[in-house]
Amino acid sequence: MSRFDRFPDSLQIVVIGANGGIGSALIRELLLEPKVGKIFSFSRCHEKHSVCHDKLIHGYLDLENEISIQQLGATLSGERLDIVLLATGVLHGESFQPEKSLRDLSLDKLNKLFAINTFAPALIAQQLLPLLAKKGPAVLAALSARVGSIGDNRLGGWYSYRASKAALNMLLKTISIESARSRPQTVICGLHPGTVDTALSEPFQRNVPEKQLFSPEVSASHLLDVISALQTQDSGKVFDWAGKEIPY
Repeated sequence: MSRFDRFPDSLQIVVIGANGGIGSALIRELLLEPKVGKIFSFSRCHEKHSVCHDKLIHGYLDLENEISIQQLGATLSGERLDIVLLATGVLHGESFQPEKSLRDLSLDKLNKLFAINTFAPALIAQQLLPLLAKKGPAVLAALSARVGSIGDNRLGGWYSYRASKAALNMLLKTISIESARSRPQTVICGLHPGTVDTALSEPFQRNVPEKQLFSPEVSASHLLDVISALQTQDSGKVFDWAGKEIPY
């Protein structure tokens, strides 16, 4: 039995960020689904990918290069896509960490996080939304974060990351309104994967209870369960790994 029983056979799925912890786990989980026909995976990594399969087609994508994103659209032009999963995001790097205070804010940091967390998903949606199936269910989902919720912000800090994810949520909502006019069965949404044991969260895991720190495989399984249960009225919303709606 497949999670995707309401979807057509030979599903065509795109996974962006395919060489990251959650992206790779999503691909491995999807390859177990009998209705999946083909997976197009894209990442910035030129090295050997961690997952190989005859249903899997790898490609290169630079999230900070608009021409690269346009080439993504050209590469997939003519394909009928059923599900697009954007498993991308940045929180910290070798030269920067999340801000603890307003004095830590910088334009370079804002530009970096918005470029990857906000602008790239919007430009990818611009390229791939026209390729989603017009008839029947389809999904475009991007990894968001609970800390991107304005209503749920009680601790402050992490200015660039919070703002970039909040802006992503607004873009997804706006895309969902436009999409509904021509693709009424398409769901556009954000997904919070929980705290996952990946490089993104590694420096911040110390105070996370053991049962609340997910492996990429567990998180991917939860996210696919949420995606498979989405209904048209869910478009434009953000959900956590358990399928609970997160306020804007």
